[in-house]
Amino acid sequence: MDDQLTARRFIEADPAAVFAVLRDPAGHVEIDASGMLQEATGGPVGAVGDRFTVQMDREAKGDLPMGRYEVDVVIDRYRPDREIAWWIDGTVKPPIGHTYGYVLEPDEVDGRPGTWVTSVYDWSQVSEEWRPVFPVVGQSELRATLGILDRVVRRRARGVTA
Repeated sequence: MDDQLTARRFIEADPAAVFAVLRDPAGHVEIDASGMLQEATGGPVGAVGDRFTVQMDREAKGDLPMGRYEVDVVIDRYRPDREIAWWIDGTVKPPIGHTYGYVLEPDEVDGRPGTWVTSVYDWSQVSEEWRPVFPVVGQSELRATLGILDRVVRRRARGVTA
């Protein structure tokens, strides 16, 4: 699709360990490869409709002079240990319409149990007015975020939080 990017990676951890990072607002900041997510407030999400706030810095991308701003992440798909996705409620009203998410599939590779994690970034519902700025996050950033997710999951399994 021309209006969606995906990346996939096998992480040697059970889906619950991966999902714990993805439902945690601080986890989003920890794994972000774009450099835009600066800080998050709110507790772990647990259902569709839950939200948390993220302080953003678009200057990290160097593409648009938006500076620092704040958005709410609004959960629109939530299946524990299987799928989480969200849309952004920010300063633009109505919301632009792009979504981010992850699909988790337990599996085994070469005798090692773990989880296939697919990152999905979709801007198919974005209006023509906003199309010129998409994709905001590129394929390499999706892949890098999955690499960081792997590291964060392993670090948290060892009891290290930062």
